Amino acid sequence: METDMIKTVQHELLMIALVFIFGLLAIKIAERIRIPDVALYILIGILVGPSGFNIITQPINSVAYQFIVILGSILILFEGGRAIQTSVLKNVWISILLLAVLGVFVTAAAVAVSSYYLLGIPILYAVLLASVISSTDPATLIPVFKQVHVKEKVRQTVESESAFNDATGSILTFTVLGVILGETNLSVTAAAWSFVQEAIGGLLVGSLIGIIGLFLISNYKMGVFRNYAPIASFVVAIISYLVAVQFHASGFMATFVAGILSGNPQLLRTKITNETNTSILEFSETITLMMRTLIFIFLGTQVNFSVLLNYWWQSILIVLIFMFVARPLTVLICTLPDRKAKWSWREIIFMFWVRETGVIPAALSGMIVATGVKYADAIASVTFVAILMTIVIQASTTGFVAKKLGLVIEQGKSTN
Repeated sequence: METDMIKTVQHELLMIALVFIFGLLAIKIAERIRIPDVALYILIGILVGPSGFNIITQPINSVAYQFIVILGSILILFEGGRAIQTSVLKNVWISILLLAVLGVFVTAAAVAVSSYYLLGIPILYAVLLASVISSTDPATLIPVFKQVHVKEKVRQTVESESAFNDATGSILTFTVLGVILGETNLSVTAAAWSFVQEAIGGLLVGSLIGIIGLFLISNYKMGVFRNYAPIASFVVAIISYLVAVQFHASGFMATFVAGILSGNPQLLRTKITNETNTSILEFSETITLMMRTLIFIFLGTQVNFSVLLNYWWQSILIVLIFMFVARPLTVLICTLPDRKAKWSWREIIFMFWVRETGVIPAALSGMIVATGVKYADAIASVTFVAILMTIVIQASTTGFVAKKLGLVIEQGKSTN
């Protein structure tokens, strides 16, 4: 038994080592041809997975796979929260709030209707599918905007939307999944109340643990862990998730809110040294890069072409509706009422195009497949096509679109 366990551990270590080897190659190629690394991660995952050369094998229902997906999602959302600077958002908060909440529901509604008719699945499962892919992806967008320098107002809005609506999309997904699994009553009122409970609970837990974590790395007497701030932040991200889940709240919302507080100590008039901030930032960037590599390459290895072939044309049509109908409709509904932001049509059109799907939808899809619910293969198929199409088509052309719309700024220069 002990020998079998050691062999299992060695196999998992080999798989992780191989992922990082192929991931490093993908990073260098992506730098050379100037496309987002996650696009190559997925393609490489397909090549080295069971559908290709069968070098990397990691079952989607394995403990190791689920551990990587959940931990990666936690850390990426925490870093997404830290990247939000509240001082920049004072003029666009209405748009962000609408995009992060109402926008998710608008997108989900459009995708659910198209999935219902094109896939022929029950409406509840169509809503589940739509909930999974309704959020954007900070893990993809933030690296893209490091390469493509666009106006601060636009960049911060899109990045904030992607971080906030990941939490909203995950809450919506788990609410619908709870109804399907019989854990939540099948009624609009019960589902809505479950959604509110998860959101508010996650907000409260994330705020409480985020505040405690912030003071523990501050310059005050309580700051006993300021010299170990990266580790303390790592623990805060994970504990926020675990405590929230324990109270049946949204763990993703909790870790995201804790990240916002960590990145904005001025909200609590707390002093954090530049050295502390720098150490946290360097650690977070490294760990989230590692988790992105693991998640997306493993995601590529899960591609089952026999399943994809069953739904390939429906998946493509759903994603085209997703990209060219749901996204523009969402942006128009959520930005036009915000007179304070003074959005130009060029900025609005750019936000039409910035709609990548990535880590959180991949994580949610994997969790749904692991539960064994009906139509999980159709959900996984559409999710993969959405990730592949939005990343390869949209993320790789973000710079081109920004230049055509006149939104690119000189590096180091800040504009509204």
